[in-house]
Amino acid sequence: MEALSRAYGDEALTAFELDFLSNGERRRHPLGASWQVPFEAVEPVRPFRWDKGTPGFAGWYYSATVRDHVGYESWLERDRLILLDRDPQVRAILAQPFWLHWHDGERRRRHAPDYFVRLATGQARIVDVRAEDDMDEGTWEAFVATQRACSAVGWD
Repeated sequence: MEALSRAYGDEALTAFELDFLSNGERRRHPLGASWQVPFEAVEPVRPFRWDKGTPGFAGWYYSATVRDHVGYESWLERDRLILLDRDPQVRAILAQPFWLHWHDGERRRRHAPDYFVRLATGQARIVDVRAEDDMDEGTWEAFVATQRACSAVGWD
């Protein structure tokens, strides 16, 4: 952890918070105090949208990797999930693993990445899936913030 602080500065480790569900209990801690949580073992932080007329195409994909169903909210997410499931380096996949909280200088923001992935090396990877033509300014900002948080703790 000390090496991470030196490499990326303490700012990101305290500027971001992770909010997640573990054993049915909601927990919220600074990024620097929670980045080692085994997120492949937590529960999704929000339900998937199933309502008729809701944009996207939500569903469950049975993952051979995790031997359980993993949720998705669009066909694009489902396709990425299939690719992750077929990747021999992927050992675990969890949808909606946590809320990432931060302040953008004007207001409080939050974002739930689409997937947390654990690789065979033990490395963590955060995956967000969105069609480029479906990206508004707020989405770009959330993805940039997520990248910054991931870099601070050595996640892909």
